[in-house]
Amino acid sequence: MSRFVERHPVWSIVILLAVVLMLWLIVSPWPEGLEDAIGRKKVFLNALFNGITLGALYFLVASGFTLIFGLMRNVNLAHGSLYLFGGYLGYTVSDATGNWYLSFLVAFLAMALFGVILQVGVFRRMEGEELRQTLVTIGISIVMADIMLWIWGGDFYQVEPPDWLFGAVELPFITALKSSGEAVYMKYPAVRIFIFFAAAVLGILMWLALNRTKIGMMVRAGVDDRDMLSATGVRIQLVFVMVFALGAGLAGLAGVVGGTFQSLAPGVDTRFLLASLVVVIVGGMGSIPGAALGALLIGLSEQFGSVYLPTYAVVTTFLIMVLVLAFRPQGLLGRR
Repeated sequence: MSRFVERHPVWSIVILLAVVLMLWLIVSPWPEGLEDAIGRKKVFLNALFNGITLGALYFLVASGFTLIFGLMRNVNLAHGSLYLFGGYLGYTVSDATGNWYLSFLVAFLAMALFGVILQVGVFRRMEGEELRQTLVTIGISIVMADIMLWIWGGDFYQVEPPDWLFGAVELPFITALKSSGEAVYMKYPAVRIFIFFAAAVLGILMWLALNRTKIGMMVRAGVDDRDMLSATGVRIQLVFVMVFALGAGLAGLAGVVGGTFQSLAPGVDTRFLLASLVVVIVGGMGSIPGAALGALLIGLSEQFGSVYLPTYAVVTTFLIMVLVLAFRPQGLLGRR
C-alpha cells in the first residue's frame, strides 16, 4: 500500500475521496435533492449489496478458473459446465436428503473427480497446445449441456437453504427517515450475507495456501520452471492434478451457492464461463486477490448498470474489460 501511494499519489487521493464518498452514501441519510437526482437510497443500497454478493459468487467460480487457466495455463472452456453440473448435483442431493451442507460436499467432490479425469485424459495429452485445448473443451461443454438438459430438463431449480438462513437481517444502514424523525434501517437476505462471508474466508485461505505453504510454492515453481522442479524430485504432474481438482471442485461448490440465491437452468453455464473469463482478464491471470477485485468490479457494474443504466447494463461490464486491456493488459493485480 505504501509503495502504491509513493508511486501514484494522485490516484491515491482519488481512491481515498471515492472511498469517503461511498461511506457517506452508505451511512448517512440522504438529502431530498440527492434522492431526486439518483433515486431512493434503499434502491442504491440494494444494488450495492447485490453487486457485492454477486461478486462473491463470481469470485467462487473465477477463483477455480484462475487456478486452472491463470496458473496452469490450461484453457478449460468447460468450466461453466462444471459450475452448472455441480449445482444440479447439489440440488438433487439437497432435495433428496434435505441436507444443504451435504450438497456442497457432494458437488465439490464430484466435480473435483471430474477435474482429475479432465486433467489426466485431456490436458496432460495437450500440454502447451492452447488451440486444441480450447476446441476440445468447447466440445465437452456442448456434450455436457445436452446431457444435463436430458437429465434435468429445461426447468428452473433452486437449492433450499437451512431454516436459519431464511428471512432477512436488519443492517445498521439508514435507508430513510419517517415523518416522525425515526430511522428506517435496511433489511437484507441472511443467505446472501452468509455466502459473502464464506467466499471471503475461502479467498483468504486460498491466498494463504498459494503464498504461505510448501504446496503453493511448488505450484508457482512448477508454472515458472516445470523442468527444474521435476529435477528436484517433485512429482509435478501430481501437483497439477491436485490443483486442477481444486479448481474444478470450487466450480461445483459455486454451482450450489448460485443455485441457493439465484437459480439453475440451461444457459447458466455459458453466462458464468463468460463472467469467469472477464474476471480473470480484469483482475489478472493467476492472482487470487485479482480475481476478488475483478469479481467485485464486475458484480457491482452489473447490478448498478441494471438499476441506473438498464439499456446499457451489459456494455458497462465489457467497458471495464476494454479499459483494463487498454491501460493495464496484464490485469489490475496481475504480473507482467
